[in-house]
Amino acid sequence: MSGNPTGSKEQAQIRVQKQIQLPFSKAWQISLQGIRIRWMRSLITASGIFLGIAFFSSVRASGLFPVDTSSKEAIAAANRQTWLAVMALLVCFVGIMNAMLMSVTERFKEIGTMKCLGALDNFVVKLFFIEAALMGSLASTLGWFIGWLITVGIHVLTKGTADMGGAFWSGTLREVGLSIVIGVTITLLAAVPPARRAAQMPPVAALRSEV
Repeated sequence: MSGNPTGSKEQAQIRVQKQIQLPFSKAWQISLQGIRIRWMRSLITASGIFLGIAFFSSVRASGLFPVDTSSKEAIAAANRQTWLAVMALLVCFVGIMNAMLMSVTERFKEIGTMKCLGALDNFVVKLFFIEAALMGSLASTLGWFIGWLITVGIHVLTKGTADMGGAFWSGTLREVGLSIVIGVTITLLAAVPPARRAAQMPPVAALRSEV
């Protein structure tokens, strides 16, 4: 007679759980490798948030300098720029989502293989969120710097550095944090539909897909 079948089943389940519950470091490693392999697709995705944050940063940087609040034209121009910045971020959101959905399509077999090997749905979602966070943070930082540099450079060339006092630099620190937070948030939100699609993909159907 064999031993306790219930105990053997529980031990098997524990072994399976140990195999599929991969640590965060492994997800990080796979995400980095995925970005390196598909660097062109990653570059296209990151360029969307880069351009959106660069324009947003440029508009916000112009507000760091004194503005004539008595001029209705100046106020109207500032409002128009703010509205254009918001619209640019919305377009950026849609572009990132579309690029990441295309990335899921290109990775059907890879995702199907991981799921057939025991990867859980939340592990697949974690991979896409890590990739989105990495691309969003790097592209947002670079986009903020370029947008800020262009606006400040034009102001220095035309009006000098008289307005660049302590308030300007404290405002700059505040704006860089705001830009990065907005950029990463937009990228993560845009990654939700692609990540859900990848996680809900039947493994066998994914392996049979031809891209």
